[in-house]
Amino acid sequence: MNILFVDDEEDFRETLLKRMKKRKVNASGVSSGEEALDFLKQNNETDVVVLDVRMKGGMDGIRALKEIKTLHPRLEVIMLTGHASLEVAKEGMELGAFDYLMKPVDVDDLLYKLQDAYKKKKIHEEKIKKIGEVIEAGK
Repeated sequence: MNILFVDDEEDFRETLLKRMKKRKVNASGVSSGEEALDFLKQNNETDVVVLDVRMKGGMDGIRALKEIKTLHPRLEVIMLTGHASLEVAKEGMELGAFDYLMKPVDVDDLLYKLQDAYKKKKIHEEKIKKIGEVIEAGK
């Protein structure tokens, strides 16, 4: 499982990365939506993105979510926020976010969500593979 953390709070991001690596999760981190898009262009092995909703300057989390889902529709995205907002949560889920968690997030809860998101991605990939095999067999 390859995870990308996108958060402009460096201390928070680095702490999450350390905790994930302790749990043997392959995790990377960037500080903005723009950096996330660049990272994803160069690293097509990413399975799940954990994306902060509010980031200073540049692209916010909702705009980054839209871009990620447009370019990588099967990539699962978990939204994180320190500011509870029903409207933002609703918008994120409508745009295809897998789930929405509040900061500070319990690392074990986050890990369970990451595993669920990863399983969902793998199930979708397997279905697409099977459909492709059926289409090829019918030719």
